[in-house]
Formats: sequence, C-alpha cells, structure tokens
Amino acid sequence: MSSVLTGITTNGSPHLGNYIGAMRPAIKLSQETESFIFLADYHSLIKQQDPKLTHASTLSIAAAWIACGLNLENTVFYRQSSIPQIMELNWILSSITPKGLMNRAHAYKAIQDQTKGNDKDKNVLMGLYNYPILMSSDILMFNAKLIPVGSDQKQHIEMTRDIANKFNISYGDFFNLPEPIIDNEIPLLPGIDGSKMSKSYNNYIDLFSNEKKLQKQINQIKTNSLEPGEKKPRDSFLYKYFYCFSNKDDLNKYDDLFDDGASWGDLKKELFKLINSEIGDYREKYLSLIENPAEVEEILVDGESKALNIATENLKGIRELVGIRAL
Repeated sequence: MSSVLTGITTNGSPHLGNYIGAMRPAIKLSQETESFIFLADYHSLIKQQDPKLTHASTLSIAAAWIACGLNLENTVFYRQSSIPQIMELNWILSSITPKGLMNRAHAYKAIQDQTKGNDKDKNVLMGLYNYPILMSSDILMFNAKLIPVGSDQKQHIEMTRDIANKFNISYGDFFNLPEPIIDNEIPLLPGIDGSKMSKSYNNYIDLFSNEKKLQKQINQIKTNSLEPGEKKPRDSFLYKYFYCFSNKDDLNKYDDLFDDGASWGDLKKELFKLINSEIGDYREKYLSLIENPAEVEEILVDGESKALNIATENLKGIRELVGIRAL
C-alpha cells in the first residue's frame, strides 16, 4: 500500500485554495490509505516572521484538517517542528543537492525576476532558496510515494525525485521516488483578482469565514462588464469556483445560468450558497475545536509519537548509508 503525504504552511488561517488544492483530495485519500499530514511550521518562517501568527496558525490549520473529516485512524498527523529528524535529513540532502537544481526553482526565479538592478539575489532569503530541499526532506523522511499537489506545485515533486535519485546513486537505494497526484479535472482555484490564491497576494477567501464575510469576499471576485441577459463566459474566474465546488448535476444547472445571462451579482449569490452548503458543517466543528485547543493538541501529540517512531527508524538507516554513527 502506497503512503500519501501532504502539508500546509502555517502562515495564517486556511483559505479555499488550500481546501480545494490540498485538503479535500488528501482527506479523501485518507479514507482509503495510510496518510501523513503535517503542519509545515518551519516553512512558514520563510513567508513571515510573526511568532504569534505562526503559533495561532498551527492551531487553526490543525483544527481545519480535523473539522473537514481527516481520517485519524489512517493518518499520522503531526507538526513538522516536532520531528527533528526532518531537519537532520535536510542537511544530509543539502550536502548532495546541486546548486544548479536549486537555481531552477520557480519561487527563486520569481524573486529574481521581480528584483530591479544588477544584484538579482538581494531579496532572496536562503530559506526560500533552500525551500525545495526542506520540502524533499518532509517527503523522503517518511518515504511517501504519493503526494497530492496542485499543478503549480508539480516542480517540487520533480525536484524531490531528482534529490532522492542522487542520494540513491551516491549511497545505495533507500528512497522511493514520489509521484504527484494532480487532479486535472479540478482547475487551480484563482484568487479574487484572478491570480493564484495566496496569503502573500492578499487575494484569498477564508475557508471558515462567517456567512456575511464569505459573501463579501465572493462579491470581490473579479468579473467583466457584461450586463444581465448577456451570456457569461465559462473561462471566467467565477466559473472556476462553480466547477471546483459542483458535482456534475449541479454544474449543468450553473452552466444554464451562465448561458442564460444571469447577472454577476446573482451568480455570486448562487456561489455563496454552493460553497456554504459544503463547508457550513465543517465551520461549526472548526469553531468548536478552536475553543478547545487541548483536544487538537492531544490529537497532534498522538500523531507525533507515531511520526517520531517512523522517522527514528528511517534516519537510522540513512545514517548507516552515509557513514554517520546511528544514535
């Protein structure tokens, strides 16, 4: 049985993009197979340096996974920072990873492209530059085989495969070469401005907004100037939301609304009802967990005990292969 692994960075509360791209598919898989789900709190230090936010976000995202139906019987659920073996593996893998591979990382190149002047690296933090190696360590520490990701994250899995293969060639076969799971039927959920939904871009819709705020954020989704009565395009940002949250029967109904020229305002009201019907019960459970952090902590500590046992055994084998004394 192939294990599944995914995580979300703890740099705020989860948004709809996290839910569609990572949480919902991973939770579905957790019903069927062994899963590793982690809170990427060390990754968050690259994106923001607010200790209070990191701490609060860890509780928020953990509660979100639980509230949305994560199967805790099949899942090892843990904080990245509670597994020190990951950071040791990060150094071992850093020691064999070619710089040229890191130079091709999309996030690194994006920072360079946005930087004016001759020194293209002046705004590049080493954490961001080395991010793909830490992500590889997250995956390879547990030798996970299947990684649910959005299409924009495919490169990270390709780089992990390259790093794992380099280790296997250098020291002997140990790591699986992980495979991305990309649901090509589900498009990347855009932010309200049409670009990738991200906390960094401040264009996100909270997963567990109250109903009033959810409608307000949906109303901000960028549309064009087509009037009521004019057919609305299915390549619009708004339609992608309907596509992501609808089953086939419901989508046919919304197709008719778009074709018949429903106003953007009416379509946004329909979208609110659609999204709220899926996440409403999750919202209640989430708010209950936020009010009872000890319940969340108990679940995490239990998962971390399991994760530590696996990581300790795997690191022992890795240390032996590289010639470092096993503890």
